[in-house]
Amino acid sequence: MKFYMTPGSCSTGIHILLETLELPFEAWIINIPAGDHLRPDYLKINPRGTIPTLVPDGGEPLCDFRSIALWLARTYPRGKLLPEDPALAAQAEELMNFAIGQLHGEGFTRVFVAERYVAPEDSGRLKDDVTSHGREIVTQGFDVVERRLPAEGFAVGDRFSIADAALFYNEFWADRIGIPLPPKVKAHYQRLRARPVVRQVLAEEGYRT
Repeated sequence: MKFYMTPGSCSTGIHILLETLELPFEAWIINIPAGDHLRPDYLKINPRGTIPTLVPDGGEPLCDFRSIALWLARTYPRGKLLPEDPALAAQAEELMNFAIGQLHGEGFTRVFVAERYVAPEDSGRLKDDVTSHGREIVTQGFDVVERRLPAEGFAVGDRFSIADAALFYNEFWADRIGIPLPPKVKAHYQRLRARPVVRQVLAEEGYRT
């Protein structure tokens, strides 16, 4: 498999899933600030120009976190990245979708690329307003997650799942830029960060563990 990733991005969550399953893969680094995601050779693989992308052996490219995570969970069921109980599996998928869509898509996107939301002539103060709004969305989103998480253990059920991977990269971003995490979310983040696989991935991506 070929895995196209950017260290410290949402692809970190997929990187953790791949290492959790102990799957062999080739890692290809996409330097977004340098415009690697817009190069013709990469757009042939992922026309959206986004990361992560996973290309299974002999298969079609999977071009977003959700599709990759679900493909991994269903293709390698021995890893139990989704709970066997259908109700718990649905909860894990729902929580993953909330992390991707709300925390990342609505919140952190405004924090990291506020310029997408304002016209060039309206930059400056309006850009700061967008960033502030993004931080508010993230904070409110983590409050929702706080009410969903158990006091101990993993996000859903008794094993690490795709929901944990999606939450982790958002928690990691919040930690990096100083957005406070509610108590249970912070404890969840600290538990995941202490896991050997997560420590390995962060070290490989250039972060101190």
